[in-house]
Parts: sequence; structure tokens; C-alpha cells
Amino acid sequence: MIKLLSTIMCCLSLTAMAQKEAPAPITPLPTAHQVAWQKLETYAFIHFGPNTFGDREWGYGDADPMSFNPTRLDTEQWAKTIKEAGMKGVILTAKHHDGFCLWPTKYTDYSVRNSAYKDGKGDVVGELAAACKKYGLKLGLYLSPWDRHQAFYSTPLYVEYFYAQLEELLTQYGEIFEVWFDGANGGDGWYGGAKETRKIDRRTYYDFPRAHQMVYKYQPQAIIFSDGGPGCRWVGNENGYADATNWSFLRIKEVYPGYDKYYELTSGHADGDTWVASECNTSIRPGWFYHESEDEKVKSVEHLTDLYYRSVGHNGTFLLNFPVDKDGLIHPTDSAHAVDYHKLVAAELSNNLLKKASIKASNVRDKKLFGTQNLMDGNYDTYWATEDGVTTATLEIALKGKQKMNRLMLQEYIPLGQRVKKFNIDYFANGQWQPLKIKEATTTIGYKRLLRFQTITTNKLRIHFEEARGPLCINGLGAYYAPNAQENYEQKEEDIKGLPATVINDPDGKGVVLDLGEIRQIHSLHYQPAQNGMISHYEIYVGKTLDEMRRIMSGEFSNIRNNPIRQNVYFAPTDTRYVRLKAKQMVNESETVKYEKVIVQ
Repeated sequence: MIKLLSTIMCCLSLTAMAQKEAPAPITPLPTAHQVAWQKLETYAFIHFGPNTFGDREWGYGDADPMSFNPTRLDTEQWAKTIKEAGMKGVILTAKHHDGFCLWPTKYTDYSVRNSAYKDGKGDVVGELAAACKKYGLKLGLYLSPWDRHQAFYSTPLYVEYFYAQLEELLTQYGEIFEVWFDGANGGDGWYGGAKETRKIDRRTYYDFPRAHQMVYKYQPQAIIFSDGGPGCRWVGNENGYADATNWSFLRIKEVYPGYDKYYELTSGHADGDTWVASECNTSIRPGWFYHESEDEKVKSVEHLTDLYYRSVGHNGTFLLNFPVDKDGLIHPTDSAHAVDYHKLVAAELSNNLLKKASIKASNVRDKKLFGTQNLMDGNYDTYWATEDGVTTATLEIALKGKQKMNRLMLQEYIPLGQRVKKFNIDYFANGQWQPLKIKEATTTIGYKRLLRFQTITTNKLRIHFEEARGPLCINGLGAYYAPNAQENYEQKEEDIKGLPATVINDPDGKGVVLDLGEIRQIHSLHYQPAQNGMISHYEIYVGKTLDEMRRIMSGEFSNIRNNPIRQNVYFAPTDTRYVRLKAKQMVNESETVKYEKVIVQ
């Protein structure tokens, strides 16, 4: 008993000393909930609704609720797949832009309550909440602020409707780990049959501070996602990666839902005043909702692995979407690729070659409390730290004999702030120190930084921390060897062979005209957008001569700004010589039409 008390007193004394001698925090700082959220690293997205059955990405709001009829829906199948893929939680699109609700809300009849699913007695949100509880997953919910169905959207009444539904979701389904607010707000929609375009002030219309307060009231641990957080931020693309330089900060008063300088979000604001780390979202398929035509376009294991290194390994989290199919299941190809990618990453990072290494530091704050032994003890809350005023230092690592390696991991102790601005690495070979060749910037670290490089063989490493915002606080290091691993992955778009055609002058400069040279039968048009000059709403015209062009299709390239993938339009076979893709509306009205490729089949 005396020995136990002595041990306890010693531990308390060391803890008190560590707190007393620890480096001062450098703002901005994360909350405890933000740190816990980032430790999740990977979690799933589920997009599911009438769009699934209508083969659409953004529903217009006019789909018949009876069209929602998954006959084999199994949220436990979702949960088991997500669990086996190593993910810690799942976020469900409880309501997308079309306004259809996957729970039996009492505020609209446009919900599962009036669908064919379980004769109107189903509750997809509730069923997923139960499955998450059973399989130990965290539940998150997506509630679109935009609603293309409601007649009163853009009026003050809709704002009250939005908050009433948010309160339902926050109070009826247990603990929520993340609340997701999309940045797509305002535009054309069904709006109760008005079929018009409605614009709102994205900065003020929804009164988002009110939403934040409601979340904090009912779910204080939940992280709030939007372009500007305040819990976590969109990473500025829907490709699933952050920049190699990635600060967990934003100038919070500048960023709003639909932020026009969204490209800044990929690396954050180095001079930001608020901690808003990045969430890297992408879909395992080209689209967010299920399309049978994409069954052969599921991201490969290698592609998903690459995205893990460029999201979690770039100081972010990785949110991977599964488009649930018409049966109500995650497709077996999607499931297999997600599980196999997780197994591959786990294998590549399973054996830390530094566990038995000897590590010396050029500067140590206190060898007993903040020495290099903390780098390898597996305790997140212990770290190596330098003295006050010391923002440059070197770690020299001696391994137990020569080792092959092609992966490195570094971690900062983010509860005290993100500090490192620049570092570099050397390795010892052929009797001398040589720079490790890495094909991305070695600048920031943050929660976790993973580096890939061509395989080297060495018995010594040297890490130089060249520049930091304050004394260094490093709480984890790792070196790994992944046999046959790729240093980098390059995504390749499957090429489509189109009919031979010549681009000729468009009559009013608002589109693209193709001349097939002779009358041919076509059934589809494929548009690959450029980085600017994107078409958002289109019309397709055909004709045997330029004087008799007739419109055969019109529609929307939904979400093209954020997800500029190839757009495929299919129509009834028609005979024509000329084909015109006309821009009815641009993503940015000040730009003219540009494209990488337009072909027909």
C-alpha cells in the first residue's frame, strides 16, 4: 500500500512538473473535441436518396417520394463494411439539396414517411444510428441548408423550418460526432412547382451562428463542418487530398459557405486566427450518388492508398463516400476496394523500424520530462520539446543495423499548437550524409505527416527542423518499409473513343460545335471541363445542316465546380452531322466556355 501511494505521488509530481515546464501554447489551438476528431483519421460518407433511383447527382426537388424504394436496405451491411475498412464513423446525407428527408420528420411530407420504403414506416437515420451503436461506429449527419423542393425556400419561414429539422436530428438519434453543412446554396429548383432560380445571401440568410449554438447545446462534442468550420473545414476540392503544406488555421471571419477563394482551403491560412483543420472528402466513384454506369469506375486500391497518404498524411482527415445502390446496399466492388486499401495501408505502416533506434537531439528542454524517449513510447501526450526560444534543432537517429525504408511519419503535439514551418531529412549511405529525395514540400507537419520516397538502405537518419513558430513539440516518429510500394500514384482517366469530328466556330460564342463530316448516328456527348470556363447548365443541339439545328437535351452539370470530372450525357439515338453543346449558364458568368475535350459517340 505504501509502495502504491509512493508511485501515485511520484506520477502526480512528474505530471505537475511537466505541466509547469511545458512549452507555452501557441495559438490558435484546437479544442479537446477537435483533437479527438482528428485522431479518428478516416470515416465514411453515405449519399443515398431519390437521386439514387433517378440516376442524378443533384435532385431538382421534384422527384416522386414513392420512387424511393430500396427493397434490401441493410444499414448493418453498411456498418460492417465501414468497420472492416478501418473507418471509425459514418456521415449520412439525412437531407440533400433535393429536400427529401431520410427520417420521418414532422415538418414536411417530402420524406420516407411518404415513400414506398417499408410502406412509409422506415427511418433510415434511425436504422443507421442503431447499426453504428451495434458495431462501435460514430454517427454523423449531413443536413443541406439548400432545399430545391420547398416552396418557401429563400423566405424567413424556411430558416425556421431548417432549424426545426436540425433540432430533430440533434435530439432523436443519440450522440453525433459531426454535423455537415454543404456550401452549395441557392440556385434553380422546383420550389413547390415555381421552377425558378432563387438566390440568397450565403453569409447571412441561414444565420449559421444560430446553428452553431444549437449544435453546441444538444451535441457539445460534435464537430461542425462547412467551408469555414468552425469545427473542421472543406479542403477546397472533392478529390480527397490536402496540400503538402497544410495549416490547421483559417482567418475565420473571411470564410463562409460557398467561399469564392476555396482553393485557399487546400493549404489553410498560415496567418489564421482560428483552429479549423481540413477534412478531405471524395467519393469512391466519380459521382456521389450511385449510378450503374460507374460500376467499372470504382477507385482502385492504389488510388485510395494514395489518397490516405495525401489526406491523413497531409495533416487532414479522410472522408470516403460510398454511393449506396438501388437495393440499399454498398456495392461489393466498392466494399472490396475499401477493405483492401485499408489492409494495404495497415501493412505498409505496421513495422516501425525506429522502435529500437537510438535518438539524439541537438537541444532538449528537459531530458527526463521532454527527452527523445517520448518519441517512441506510444503515448500521444508525451513529446520531445526544445527549450524556449529554440525553433531549430536536429534529431540524429541510429538504427540497429542497415534497414530498407520508403516511408516516414512525423507528428506534432497539436494540443499546444501547430509549429513546424520547414524541415528536411538526410540519410547516411556510402560513407556520407545524403539528402532524402522527396517529391513534395517538407514544410508543415501538424497532427500527422507521412512521407513516401524511393527505397533507401541506411543505418542512420537525420531530421533537421529548420523553422518553427515556437519551441518544437514532436510526439511521434516512424520509419517503414513497404515492399513493392508506389512512391506516388497518378490518376488516369479512362479514355473514350469518340467519332471523328472537327470543331468549328460557335455562332454566338457560348458553346462548342462539332462537325462529324457526314451524317452519323450518335447517342451520347462527353464533356471534360477545363479548370475555368465551366458550363453549369447546358443544352445540346443536333442538325443535318447548321440552319436546322434542334434542341434534344437540356440539363445541369451538377457540382461541376467542386468535382470537375467528365460529364456524360446520354440520349435517344439520333442521326446528325452537327452537334452543339451550348452553355445556358456558366459556373462563373464572367468567363467564356473552355474545355479539355468534347466528344460524341
